[in-house]
Amino acid sequence: MDKKEIEEKLKGVWEEKPVMQPKEKKEASWNDFSGQVFPAKRRRANKIRYLVAACLVIGLSLTALLTLTDISGNGSSMAYTVIGNPTGMMKKVELPDHSIVELEPDATIEYRDDFSQRRDIIIKGTAFFRVQKDKKHPFRVFCGQTTTTVLGTSFNLKDDTGTVTVQLYEGKVQMSVANNASKWILAPGEEFTYDTNTVNVKAFERFRDFDGEKMSAIIQYIKENYGYRVEMPAGYINQEITLRINKKEELSGILTIIGQMYNLTPTVNEELKQITFR
Repeated sequence: MDKKEIEEKLKGVWEEKPVMQPKEKKEASWNDFSGQVFPAKRRRANKIRYLVAACLVIGLSLTALLTLTDISGNGSSMAYTVIGNPTGMMKKVELPDHSIVELEPDATIEYRDDFSQRRDIIIKGTAFFRVQKDKKHPFRVFCGQTTTTVLGTSFNLKDDTGTVTVQLYEGKVQMSVANNASKWILAPGEEFTYDTNTVNVKAFERFRDFDGEKMSAIIQYIKENYGYRVEMPAGYINQEITLRINKKEELSGILTIIGQMYNLTPTVNEELKQITFR
């Protein structure tokens, strides 16, 4: 059947008045027509092409679904990294700008792949942040309806089913809430709480004081808060010590202070999670 005959058949079908026919008759009519117009090999090739096209459409749809939206909410698309802590222990994460995030169990953070240029993070759960200073690129943490903006500092943020609490340990942060023009500037030792459109700022105790307590109390504190066992010469265990520790002080800082006070050298075994003073 040449091209002209095909066109005449198609024209006839187009101009024909529709008549309700049984399904079997329709299929037989189509098979008869397609057998004349399309050779068997061609039909199989077209079927394969249709399948390939369908797969491409599905693939493109999945790609579109997997395209991640800009976390700041401006509608543009940008891939980002998601890090969670499914363990029962604290998980330390170093961000691309060398800031440190300590994730509590079940906490999750998300940030864009161009993080060095746009230091925005979404958090769910509780985490402690130790932020590298960068005046050109403020560090922003989005949690629920709140935004915490910092330049370089350390703070703890907790998201508890809609109640957001930020405790500032060092530096300065600016707090804001969606659909609220007010700004709150926190100083070290201040706590910001947002709960169902209510904001509260108050002082909190950011230090742990050891006032004439035995060294064994500090050893226990390190074990409970940092997960390391401490061994030291027996003669020091019952010695009294007076010391103030920032509750979010890095472990290395505490070890340095103790070592300088008693002229001891700490050795850390990461595999065994053990610290030995000699």
